[in-house]
Order: sequence, then structure tokens, then C-alpha cells
Amino acid sequence: MAIARKRQVSLVDTKYYHCISRCVRRAFLCGEDRFTGQSYEHRRGWVEDKLLALAKVFCIDVCAYAVMSNHTHLVLYVDDKKANRLNDKAIILRWHKLCKGTLLTKKYLQGEKLSKSEFIFFNQTVEQYRERLSSISWFMRLLNEDIARRANKEDNCTGRFWEGRFKSQAL
Repeated sequence: MAIARKRQVSLVDTKYYHCISRCVRRAFLCGEDRFTGQSYEHRRGWVEDKLLALAKVFCIDVCAYAVMSNHTHLVLYVDDKKANRLNDKAIILRWHKLCKGTLLTKKYLQGEKLSKSEFIFFNQTVEQYRERLSSISWFMRLLNEDIARRANKEDNCTGRFWEGRFKSQAL
């Protein structure tokens, strides 16, 4: 039975994790398909570009990576202390680079005054974003989702591109 990711990741014990994501349905992530002769090597650049973009936003460093023909290997360092040092505005600006955000976070960034009840919800949202910016699961989710959408569009198909869960091992 699968173990919840929260129980697998213990930043008290180690902040380094080896993560692996595998393709399904004999899909190619990169390389050349010997049966069709089609090259998917350009997808390596997709992974590298997305990794670099995510590393700039998340409080997670990419120590090493390898993009294989049907899977990726990443060694990640989770810098949760960095996430805790960032102020609310920095957290929101980082999250908005990844996702739309909420009406409250947009209102805050525009300098509008928040009511007491709005401020309570705003603080909860900021803490949620802070946790996500130091979460391996969110990092891998945003990496794999982008690659899957692009690959499925290019392959003219729908459905899963990656196995259900990425594998992670503490180092």
C-alpha cells in the first residue's frame, strides 16, 4: 500500500530527496523511437527549461537531474528556512508566477485595504502558498503537468503521460 507523501518526507532528518517520474504507455520523453524513427530529443529542453523556471520560484534547489528516454531523475534540496524568511508579498509574487492566485492576493498586491475577515483568509492563503513553495509534491506536480500537456498535445492524444505518482527517496 502506498504511503502518504507527508509521511515520507521528513525535513528534520534530511532535506535532500531523489525523485523519479516514469512515462506510461511506452511513451517517449526524449530520444528516438526505433519503431517509428521519430525523435523526441527536443523534449529534454522542455524539462530543463521548466526545471530552471520552477527552481527560481520554489524554495527548492535542483542539485542534479537526468532526463532519460522514458523517465526523469531529480535530486532536490528543500530549503524550508528560506520559505519561512520570505515576507508575505514575496510569497504571493512567487506563487503568482506559477498560478493565478486569489482575489484577495491580487487585491493585496494592488495595495487595496483588506477588511479584518479578508485579512484572516489572506493570512491562511499566504501560509498555504508558503508550504507549497517548499513542497516536493507541488514542485513535481507543476513540472510533470506541464510536460504531460505538451507531450500529449504533440502526440495528439489524451490521458496520462506519467505514472500516477512520482517516486521519492530520502538521501
